[in-house]
Amino acid sequence: MKQKTVNLLYWVTTLLFAGFMVWSSVPGVSPKGQTLQVLHDYLGYPVYFISFISVAKLIGSAAILVPAFNKIKEWAYAGLFFDLFGAIFSVVYVSKKFDPGMLFILLPVVLGALSYYFWNRKKSFQ
Repeated sequence: MKQKTVNLLYWVTTLLFAGFMVWSSVPGVSPKGQTLQVLHDYLGYPVYFISFISVAKLIGSAAILVPAFNKIKEWAYAGLFFDLFGAIFSVVYVSKKFDPGMLFILLPVVLGALSYYFWNRKKSFQ
């Protein structure tokens, strides 16, 4: 694959992945209404944790968009994946079954995996 193609695929998947993570974290920064109902009442997360994890997702999303700081970016990808898999685990654990609606979360997992893959491919050209 050419460097230009890898670079384009990296930015497309990374922007979509970071966009999803930001979109999913903004309501939790100051949780109210449905966000509080789902994350606190249903899943049992403490309110302080909802805010913490939401801010961490925003910081992680920013970190994967910054072209420098490879070590921080590596940690950011790891943290964002822990968040996604933690979300899957939490819902399955609380509901005691797999909800087919959770398949939606595979989209950001795939986007994140592709972003990470193309980031590593991009680094090999440097």
